[in-house]
Amino acid sequence: MSQAQKDRPWLIRTYAGHSTAKASNALYRANLAKGQTGLSVAFDLPTQTGYDSDHTLARGEVGKVGVPVCHLGDMRTLFDEIPLEQMNTSMTINATAPWMLALYIAVAEEQGADVKTLQGTVQNDLIKEYLSRGTYICPPKPSLKLIGDVAEYCYKNVPKWNPMNVCSYHLQEAGATPEQELAYALATAIAVLDELKPRVAPEDFPALCGRISFFVNAGIRFVTEMCKMRAFVDLWDEILTERYGVTDPRHRRFRYGVQVNSLGLTEQQPENNVYRILIEMLAVTLSKKARARAVQLPAWNEALGLPRPWDQQWSMRMQQIMAFETDLLEYEDLFDGNPAVDAKVEALKEGARHELSNLEGMGGAIQSIEYMKSRLVDSNADRLNKIERNETIVVGVNKFTNGEESPLTTGDGGIMVVDPAVEADQIERLIAWRADRDEDAVRSALSALRAAARSSDNVMEPSIAAAKAGVTTGEWAAEMRAVFGEYRGPTGVSRGVSNKTEGLDDIRGAVDAVSDKLGRRLSFLMGKPGLDGHSNGAEQIAFRARDCGMDISYEGIRLTPAQIIEAARENAPHVIGLSILSGSHLPLVEEVLQKQRDAGLGHIPLIVGGIIPDEDAKRLLAMGVARVYTPKDFELNMIMSDIVTLADPEAIAAE
Repeated sequence: MSQAQKDRPWLIRTYAGHSTAKASNALYRANLAKGQTGLSVAFDLPTQTGYDSDHTLARGEVGKVGVPVCHLGDMRTLFDEIPLEQMNTSMTINATAPWMLALYIAVAEEQGADVKTLQGTVQNDLIKEYLSRGTYICPPKPSLKLIGDVAEYCYKNVPKWNPMNVCSYHLQEAGATPEQELAYALATAIAVLDELKPRVAPEDFPALCGRISFFVNAGIRFVTEMCKMRAFVDLWDEILTERYGVTDPRHRRFRYGVQVNSLGLTEQQPENNVYRILIEMLAVTLSKKARARAVQLPAWNEALGLPRPWDQQWSMRMQQIMAFETDLLEYEDLFDGNPAVDAKVEALKEGARHELSNLEGMGGAIQSIEYMKSRLVDSNADRLNKIERNETIVVGVNKFTNGEESPLTTGDGGIMVVDPAVEADQIERLIAWRADRDEDAVRSALSALRAAARSSDNVMEPSIAAAKAGVTTGEWAAEMRAVFGEYRGPTGVSRGVSNKTEGLDDIRGAVDAVSDKLGRRLSFLMGKPGLDGHSNGAEQIAFRARDCGMDISYEGIRLTPAQIIEAARENAPHVIGLSILSGSHLPLVEEVLQKQRDAGLGHIPLIVGGIIPDEDAKRLLAMGVARVYTPKDFELNMIMSDIVTLADPEAIAAE
């Protein structure tokens, strides 16, 4: 009996990058030696938002959630001894995607690579940044133009490169239902294809459609998630056939990469996350028709902080065992003809079509950003409410909470901590880079870049020239800001009290009572200092505070400590809350507290939430922070009660 012919496994990746280009390069080479078959680059927040490491807004953020790349030298170091011609590289980059791709191409050319052979992806999805993750720079229309520039350039010059990953991953992280995830991602793809269609000859457009890829999320309800992926396949085929007339089935393939759901990882009993990650991987590998082209898995401890190499290795081994030890890849699709699966897929498609029709009626994705944002905030509130009410079970969080202490988190706390000295070292190298370059060449390159941005010209070629001239990330982004302006996306949190008051009567009564004592409505200021754009937590705190009857002030993401204190001066809140998820909580909170005292506002209680290790929480409390909250504090009503207590003048007088 002949052995069954196995399908090729998906690309096995690990999302990685931290501290410095040199350290990240060592991690990449180690992972490739362990059997990883592609790279997935995580950039730090200054790089993602277009600031050099020495910018004021970069303080405390350098190298924390990814690798800092300020110039060609950093990118050169990042891929040292890694032949880019042989690599498949995914870069999670959006606002600065044209620039990072320009640096990548410049390094590849230095290595002697044929650029036409380069394979990989830039995420390059700005619409979901407005909705969920916040690393945008420019307004929607010029951002769409820049996405188009990358896609057009790649089609002509780097034909094997995916110029955009339509990213539904962060939509689910922001609370999207499966139907919303399908609809909002596909609406984004439609907006991009409409932008691209006039840029190429009609006969070339189908092939360009075939280069658009997707990056999706897979949650714990893996049957629903698998059906969602089959729905994606069908709907994408339907859109390309009916809306764009693409006849070649090769160009209508739904090609996607995946990272399974980091949102579902728990700080409580974190060892349970191993099972969650494995089960979620099944959703994107079991069905051949809807199997991912590339998979990257989070580490079990990402709810605690930055994973260590061993933690990433553990997740990579899950993929390898599934791909190489099991017989999964020997079979045709296991779910074809399954009536339960077919029914669920059709239901998801119908829901997505309905929402797509709504968006189309509003003018498409670009015109619907505020609507989509508000819907995501509402959906996320529903999700959290169900966990709080035990309608959604999360093992170790709201059920089966008793357990043994995990030996995995002993010693170093189970996470990697970036040395604070990294930031100073990176800045030192940046200063040296600026000192050694040809300033005339830099000025000339920036002038050409500015001219291209102001006209209808494609920015990619002048960006590559600027990369070779020594221009920095902050300088490139400054030109985009100067030409296109900056944008502040909607928060999704209205000031009006909603009708979602179930279970809030007691807290609303307490808010009313304390407000009477204060002589005005209890006021709560919610702030997000630094570059962290993951606003889900901040939005939900503000949302719940509003529904509890508080007067809330929340202006969204990316505020400086000075701006937050100025808002406190203007609004006179009774309590200030900060949300910081990037690991930069210590320097940012210290700065907020100092500015608060300097402004004579030191009497206002400050509370802080984020991914904060226990030792850091103790340090924050010692600095003068009134309360510290981490993901284990999922009961928002408890936080609301704390705010009421902190604002109560009688409680203050008793202290």
